Formats: sequence, structure tokens, C-alpha cells
Amino acid sequence: MADGQQYQLKRTVVLVGMMGSGKTAIGRALATALDVPFVDSDAAIEEAAAATIAEIFERDGEAFFRKREAEVLRRLLSGPPGIVSTGGGAFLSADNRDAIAQMGVAVWLDADLDILWDRVRHKDTRPLLRTADPKATLTAIYNERTPIYSLAGLKITVKHNASIEQTMQSARAALASRPDILETM
Repeated sequence: MADGQQYQLKRTVVLVGMMGSGKTAIGRALATALDVPFVDSDAAIEEAAAATIAEIFERDGEAFFRKREAEVLRRLLSGPPGIVSTGGGAFLSADNRDAIAQMGVAVWLDADLDILWDRVRHKDTRPLLRTADPKATLTAIYNERTPIYSLAGLKITVKHNASIEQTMQSARAALASRPDILETM
């Protein structure tokens, strides 16, 4: 471990938050730091469907995608403890929130709207932002989802100039404050 500390993850950590909040990047760094598996639930869905998220939305619709997402999330929660990053909409489902609370812990990566817009505005891989005014769409999604993300068990504030490493360390410290989730050895 880079910080000289050893850890034992007792429950799967599910990173939730808006598109662009850093769930995949922070998830990978956290999994490496804790020496546990990392899975991006969107990547797992794409692999199972042999299609991109955008293609699944286009071909089968959002309802179909959300059903697959819930199935993949439950499967990941049933495995050994690890780090899971989810798509921005996964935590909106009460069933998903319940499954995460029962079998793991949700950690909200709370990034403000300016950070999110900086990170997503040049990407065309976000099906929900394929609109005439993507910033207005992002703002509407942010306002709709933030109260739901606030239901997560833990919250990490994503700072504007923080590195992946710094944000990962904040997340690890928050998890270590809960010995039922992350035990320091």
C-alpha cells in the first residue's frame, strides 16, 4: 500500500453519482489501493450485450437497459467485496438502492455542475446528453438526481482541482471511518 496501511474490505463499495463525477477513475484507483477487484457496471452490461450503452438505449430503450443494469448490479453485489462503479442512473431505482444498502454501501461522488460540464461537454458517449442544449439537459438531470444521490451511505465531495489520487484518498478515508465496511489492519 502506498500509505503503508493495510485494509480489509468487508462490503462491496458501489460508487454512485452523475456522469463525469469520476466513478470509473476513482473506482479503479480505490480498487488498486485496497487490492480488491474493480468492475464498471456499464462495461459489464456492454460486454454481456455485445453492444455499447448508447446502442442498447437506441435499440432496446432505457427500460430494457435499466433491467439489465439491475441484474448486473445484483450479481456484482453477490460476489466477493470489491469496488463497483455504476452508470449515473443506476442509483435512481429504489430496488437498486435497497440491494446496495443490504449487500454493500453506496458512496456518492458529489461533483458540482461546473466540474461535470467541464468533464462531459466534449464527449459524445453520453446518450442522455444528445440533445439540442446538452448543458441545460445536464443541469436538469443534476437537479433531478442530486436529492436521490444524497441517500447514499457515504458522500465524497469532488473538489475542482483534486487529482484522482487525492479523491481516492478522501474516499478511502471515509470508508476507513466505517470499520463495518473497511477495516484498517
